[in-house]
Amino acid sequence: MALEEERKPLEQQGTYPLLPLRGLLVYPSMVLHFDVGRPKSVKALEQAMVDDHLIVLASQEDGQVDEPQKDDLYQVGTLARVKQMMKLPNGTIRVLVEGLSRAQIIDFVEDEELFRVNVTLHEDEDDLSPTAEMQAAMRSVAQQFEQYVKLSRKLDQETYAAVVDIDHPGRFADMVASHLPLKIREKQDILEAFDVQHRLERLLQILSDEREVLELERQIHQRVRKQMEKTQKEYYLREQMKAIQRELGDKEGRSSEVEELRAKLDEKQLPPEVHEKVEKEISRLERIPSASAEGTVVRTYIDWLLALPWTERADSVVDLARAERVLNEEHYGLEKIKDRILEFIAVQKLVNKQSGPIICLAGPPGVGKTSLARSIATSLKRPFVRVSLGGVRDDAEIRGHRRTYIGAMPGRILQGMKQAEVKNPVFLLDEIDKMASDFRGDPAAAMLEMLDPEQNSTFSDHYVEIPFDLSDVMFITTANNLYQIPGPLRDRMEVIQLAGYTEDEKLHIAKLHLLPKQREAHALKGDKLRVSDDILLELIRHYTREAGVRQLNRLIATICRKCARIIAAGEQKRITVTIAMVHDFLGPRKFEYGRAQEQDEVGVVAGLAWTEMGGDLLTVEVSVVPGNGKVKLTGQLGDVMKESAQTALSYIRSRATQLHIPANFHEKVDIHVHVPEGAIPKDGPSAGITMATAIASALTNRPVRHDVAMTGEVTLRGRVLPIGGLKEKSLAAHRAGIRTIIIPQGNEKDLSDIPEVVREQVQFKPVSHMDAVLDIALGNEATLDERHPLHTEAWFADLFTEDKYSGEGTHQ
Repeated sequence: MALEEERKPLEQQGTYPLLPLRGLLVYPSMVLHFDVGRPKSVKALEQAMVDDHLIVLASQEDGQVDEPQKDDLYQVGTLARVKQMMKLPNGTIRVLVEGLSRAQIIDFVEDEELFRVNVTLHEDEDDLSPTAEMQAAMRSVAQQFEQYVKLSRKLDQETYAAVVDIDHPGRFADMVASHLPLKIREKQDILEAFDVQHRLERLLQILSDEREVLELERQIHQRVRKQMEKTQKEYYLREQMKAIQRELGDKEGRSSEVEELRAKLDEKQLPPEVHEKVEKEISRLERIPSASAEGTVVRTYIDWLLALPWTERADSVVDLARAERVLNEEHYGLEKIKDRILEFIAVQKLVNKQSGPIICLAGPPGVGKTSLARSIATSLKRPFVRVSLGGVRDDAEIRGHRRTYIGAMPGRILQGMKQAEVKNPVFLLDEIDKMASDFRGDPAAAMLEMLDPEQNSTFSDHYVEIPFDLSDVMFITTANNLYQIPGPLRDRMEVIQLAGYTEDEKLHIAKLHLLPKQREAHALKGDKLRVSDDILLELIRHYTREAGVRQLNRLIATICRKCARIIAAGEQKRITVTIAMVHDFLGPRKFEYGRAQEQDEVGVVAGLAWTEMGGDLLTVEVSVVPGNGKVKLTGQLGDVMKESAQTALSYIRSRATQLHIPANFHEKVDIHVHVPEGAIPKDGPSAGITMATAIASALTNRPVRHDVAMTGEVTLRGRVLPIGGLKEKSLAAHRAGIRTIIIPQGNEKDLSDIPEVVREQVQFKPVSHMDAVLDIALGNEATLDERHPLHTEAWFADLFTEDKYSGEGTHQ
């Protein structure tokens, strides 16, 4: 035989060129062609053609490696004879090879241009007859292979017949393995099985596994085919049902849904572009099968387009007299705020269009910002919509999500418009200062287009995709802190400040609004519950300290609940609330009214501060002790207040002669500046004169008037600079019983904003220099000499005597 003649000259060992194979393996007696393109592989082929046409074919362990090394190759390959070579136009070589024998690589011969290997050949013995055990294994493999051919449908019967006609056990096993869709690792296991019996057993195991996989694939295919047949059957029956429904005139199924949507579309007067879009989506919905999930998405989108008020308007009547009556009925005080709102409404009436900047009601909590906006809607007879922006961090909450996302929906603005059902409501954007930005976007930037009168006529929502006209909406915003609103957004709004209420205003609000509402809520109408003005004043003075009336409302509700329990238990039918009952219901007094300081004290000054909750009293304490010039600042002070303290101390040092203080006092004493309630952070630019006065008082041993409060910043030259928040600070001082307030000269123009009742009861002292502050706060020196000796040099000498500070030594 020709094959035997070619095999005869093969030596048991030899050196041959090696060609690495990627994703391919050649068995002995197997004829195969493949393309070769790598330079080393081409060199190996050329060398083989020069020698005796013999070459070793070894598979790579990882087919992704382009430049394999010896560690990347399996150690058992196939010695093959190159039967034919042909160069292709793309530069690669197509080669036809025939496997001859298994070749085990002993070592690699160093050669930079190609791989050369020393191999040992392992040939199956041809002259021995198969044993009975081997014949039984061959039969089992043949049976399994027959089952595999029937199940796979990838091999024909001719191939099967050609394979099973092979008598040689080793060659038979190799041919069966070559026709199986195995991974390279599994094929390599067959190739490395030099023992024929072991090779057949391994092949039998592989065939058994493959047959089980094919059986499972056949079962899955049958189930899928049955399901497809069922779906086709259902579709056919559904189409028949539709035809029957059309003949009978039934209103069921998708057709009735589409007809219902078209009827709604005809009823609404939509703009042409919106009408065209809805019609297009309805036609699309009609073509979608009712079982498809996409139909739900399209239906939801159509419902939103039909629900939005594209053309509907409220019959708004701009009546100034009615608007003024509603504002006065629902809000006590706030005269300037009401006047500004009425001016805004008057302009709307004259121009008959929403114009001008957006109103921003700014002030501490509980002063009536939201209720003012609701009153504006009531006075204009427009629907009122409130959207809270607190905690909004994603601009998609304003502009909506795109329809490609699961669960997409319009933004809060268009959701509010759907709730209003008209295109000209009063829209309240509550807590606009509480918005934040992060990696998901900046909602404040999304608000710019909506609040700009020049742009909001074509507001774009990502979900709706059609520009929506917001130009007829009256937007009102609220905020606690204007500094937290971005500048471009704040520029589009006109700020109306609500500072807080005086004690008299709180009393009237409690009598006219809070108490009647709580009586009604707790079923205590009529004479079941009597609450006098003295009781309300007790609550205002000793149980609340706030700019608004929110806490006062809670306390009134608490008293009503406890009285309702007494009446429901049958203990009493009518209750007149007394001071003792208030103390029993609410506990002891929380605050002392009108007692900022009970007496004049050295180094203690009442300052005024602005907070988000309104104005507040800020006490500054200074203590002077022997030391070496250290300055200690405590009380959770911010950087601005720390700098104010340093500036105040420098000013006092520059005025040491006028204050009768030794020029070198800073070398002999330590100064401790403390602001009580150290757990609360404090910062701001208006505590300069307060700290300077406290330091001067402590160093001169002169007490500060307890009925004086002050606010203002000081420079190194003693100039007093203007501050902000004077109205809030004045109200706080008035609540605390302060009757003299020192303010910067530059803030004298702001006195007109302070309520008249405060101006009547509080004396304001405008100053331009720190010397005037000390004259007012420390009092007349001649008068004070009688009670507090001011021989400062003697006091300093006494401060550092060894007798007074025994154990510490004399400070020089």
